[in-house]
Amino acid sequence: MKIGLAQYKFINKDITFNLAQMEKALKEAAGKVDLLCFGEAFLQGFDSLSWKYEEDKTVAVTKDSPEMQTICDWSKEYSVAIAFGYIEREDETLYSSYAFIEDGKLTHNYRRMSIGWKESPETDNHYKEGETVETFSFMGHDFELALCGDLWDVTWDKFVTNAIVLWPVYVNFTLEEWQQEEIEYTKQAEKISERVLMVNSLSREPVSHGGTFYFKNGAIQNKLLYDVEDILIVEL
Repeated sequence: MKIGLAQYKFINKDITFNLAQMEKALKEAAGKVDLLCFGEAFLQGFDSLSWKYEEDKTVAVTKDSPEMQTICDWSKEYSVAIAFGYIEREDETLYSSYAFIEDGKLTHNYRRMSIGWKESPETDNHYKEGETVETFSFMGHDFELALCGDLWDVTWDKFVTNAIVLWPVYVNFTLEEWQQEEIEYTKQAEKISERVLMVNSLSREPVSHGGTFYFKNGAIQNKLLYDVEDILIVEL
């Protein structure tokens, strides 16, 4: 099984551009990987919300939205499973979620459990977190999903597992900060699982240099260059 970690650029509040980026990556990865993963909140961009619910509910999308259907169709067209972060709306509630699509169907929808995706002092009860650690099987392998701060939260130990962990994030450290953060993220990944796949996105406002890694047995097995739009292919 081969997994692609797509370190691609998004633009905040530009779903059209971000969808085009996803299809571009799919065209590049088709025939090379079984699963293509994007970063946290990739569909809308991590900083796409204003924390004013009447505005933000128009940015969020539902699981049965046209955007979701488009991505489901691409999964069949390119014969690739697709996983990506998005701001989800269900009824009157918003979540930072991660969708997993296989053969044209949404099979798993994980909701971030840590609060770091939102500006807590400015949000009301429309902005919520999930309550369940998401584990599932894909191509004979056990997987677990965690979003960004989930593995740093005070209850990170609930994610400790023997499964392969997909860890989509959005962080915008400077290149100088990354020198130390690589060490810290490697240590944290080792506490969670033998195999952790972390994917971060590129952005310009604010600047994100990326940061995409395959951690194995407490070491960086492989990684992408910073500031380069690329796909890290991990064979398991």
